[in-house]
Amino acid sequence: MFHNSRVRDLFQTAKKAAPAIVFIDEIDAVGRVRGTGVGGGNDEREQTLNQLLVEMDGFDPSEAIIVIASTNRPDVLDPALLRPGRFDRQVVVSNPDIGGRERILRVHMKNVPLAADVEVRTIARGTPGFSGADLANLVNEAALMAARKNRRMVTQRDFEDAKDRVMMGAERKSMAMTDDEKRLTAYHEGGHALLALNVPASDPVHKATIIPRGRALGMVVQLPERDQLSMSYEQMTSRLTVLMGGRMAEELIFGKDKITSGASSDIDQASRLARAKVTKWGFSDKLGVVSYGENQDEVFLGHSVSRTQNVSEETARLIDEEVKRLVQGGFDEARRILTEKLEELHTLAKALLEYETLTGDEIINVLKGVAPSREDADLKRPSGPSVSVPISPRPEPA
Repeated sequence: MFHNSRVRDLFQTAKKAAPAIVFIDEIDAVGRVRGTGVGGGNDEREQTLNQLLVEMDGFDPSEAIIVIASTNRPDVLDPALLRPGRFDRQVVVSNPDIGGRERILRVHMKNVPLAADVEVRTIARGTPGFSGADLANLVNEAALMAARKNRRMVTQRDFEDAKDRVMMGAERKSMAMTDDEKRLTAYHEGGHALLALNVPASDPVHKATIIPRGRALGMVVQLPERDQLSMSYEQMTSRLTVLMGGRMAEELIFGKDKITSGASSDIDQASRLARAKVTKWGFSDKLGVVSYGENQDEVFLGHSVSRTQNVSEETARLIDEEVKRLVQGGFDEARRILTEKLEELHTLAKALLEYETLTGDEIINVLKGVAPSREDADLKRPSGPSVSVPISPRPEPA
């Protein structure tokens, strides 16, 4: 945080060095809406912002000083900062699309020795929503994966493993699951994967695994064919059904007494999706095409100190009923499909228990009765001491 005098000094230095560019990162640290603090408009941050506004207004046109700032929270900036003559140009930098991701990956891969099988386009397709920093991290992780295995080149497999690590967390090798837990996880993930293949509108299954990663005992990853900016009603309904697949598979196979808390994040995602369908996107006939927003901004971060709730108790009750109806609809549809495809669920769960990780193509083949080949067993971790850098041959003595 810089104070008034430091703002003055900054601009004096800029004037001496003119033509100059002043760049302020994270402008929201000083540029938040005034009047929301506890100090009654007299706190230090507001004084700093006032000084900044004065300095930015106090230029005569001959002074060649350009002020640039960046923030992730443009919604909380004081309107005075965004007036013409101050920050009057706004450039929105969104996360890169598939073409952008491919180019960013190529930049970060420049200094990394790549094996011939690396397909940059495939990696870009498999990383929707990744920022430039995420992609740089992905390339670093892949290089580390190859280094740990004493390889000179980074292979496509390393990028896949690195992506799993970045998206799902590190493998928890120390976590020994009991046979019962493994079996239950296999059916849970099998339920998700099978529904993803059988609902009307769903992203293709990229991978299913029962290897514990991060806070999850297993995971099914679906990847969109292309970057999506909006979802249709059919896609959302299908998504609700897929999310309910894990809990439904547990119930069908092991009975209601044996279901676990493993579906907590699925239920959380489904509830949030259903609530958004009803309150934001107008997908409920009972509530109509109206946006019902509770002000859920964190106190002090947004524009108001007190939370306001602009829905009546009756409407709130109706929203809860509609959310429950939508999630229950997904649950019932999951029951119908899995009951119909019970044999396929058993087949898929057995394959997951045997192979632990299956790709999307392998899942489709397993359901057709074709077992996956595991020829790359020799790629497993070497039994010798692990090293963090590739081993180079010793130079010949001169």
